[in-house]
Amino acid sequence: MWVTSMPQVWDEEGGADAVTPAPAAAMLSSLSGWLSRTVQPQPPAPRVCGTEGGPPVTATRLRLRDGRHLAYCETGVPKDKARFRVVFSHGFTGSREDTVRPSQEVAEELGVYMAGFDRAGYGQSDPNPKRSVKSAALDVEELADALGLGPKFYLIGMSLGCHAVWGALKYIPDRIAGAAMMAPVVNYWWPGFPADLAAEVYAKQEVGDQWALRVSHHAPGILHWWMEQSWLPTSTVVAGTTPLPNKLDAEMRSKMMADGTFQQRKEQATQQGIHESYYRDMMVMFGKWEFDPMSLPQPACPVHLWQGDEDGLVPVVLQRYLASRLSWVNYHELPGTGHFLSSVPGLGDTVLRTLFG
Repeated sequence: MWVTSMPQVWDEEGGADAVTPAPAAAMLSSLSGWLSRTVQPQPPAPRVCGTEGGPPVTATRLRLRDGRHLAYCETGVPKDKARFRVVFSHGFTGSREDTVRPSQEVAEELGVYMAGFDRAGYGQSDPNPKRSVKSAALDVEELADALGLGPKFYLIGMSLGCHAVWGALKYIPDRIAGAAMMAPVVNYWWPGFPADLAAEVYAKQEVGDQWALRVSHHAPGILHWWMEQSWLPTSTVVAGTTPLPNKLDAEMRSKMMADGTFQQRKEQATQQGIHESYYRDMMVMFGKWEFDPMSLPQPACPVHLWQGDEDGLVPVVLQRYLASRLSWVNYHELPGTGHFLSSVPGLGDTVLRTLFG
């Protein structure tokens, strides 16, 4: 009853759709308008690294044209001896230290140099309140130029970090020598997905994840407030409680929870504030994109996509549909495999050999 008594003000563009039934859209409309007029739920200011009261700067960083700093980490062979230069875009909860985990032998054999970076607001990279799919792609380009990776470079994305790969294929395709996406997160609102299929798969998520994504898409201005309310259904992905059907995924997460790695990664990723890292990730990934990846023209470079058929975070049926729409995507489905692809033995070597083949 309290929802229907609020003023019907819809501050964000949108309403009911295939994955947001009319009652849910009405509730978000009411809540968004009421909160904006009364509570005004603003997230706390970020604790920017290197500023007074903020975490110390310990990573190697470079300064972007807009004044922000980007923290990065270099692995593989020395850049001046590399045959292949790669930028790596980490996933949700990740960091600049993440890679595809190739063996040292294969990295040296192929001559691979890899630069991982903290995406904006993560780790020790400055927040970007205007973060978008396009800005993610342009951050990749600026990093590559600052590091002198040449007119073309390779780009690999992991999970949610693949929005930077889609962005690069849209906004800087001429700079990409080849691209790989590993278990890329999908946006249920991409127009290319059949409405009935998107709705069916969406409904199979945990209730909290359904609501967290709806708020991210329809009412991002109240996402921080929503996620901080213990009485509301919120993201199991953030909490680390999503049911994982794949045995290796479940065992890996249990181990990370038990030995403290899960919490350590969260603290490192969100040290400047969870809003500018996790929550802004959700707003960008599940918000309203300027383009539909399924409408992209074929790029001049090879594009590969790896997906496990037991992924509990990214629906394999939507990935199959996407790959069927984009004939130029080389789709590699991994049987009996979950979401955490960097932990699959030997897969990092396979990804590099395939991408450079």
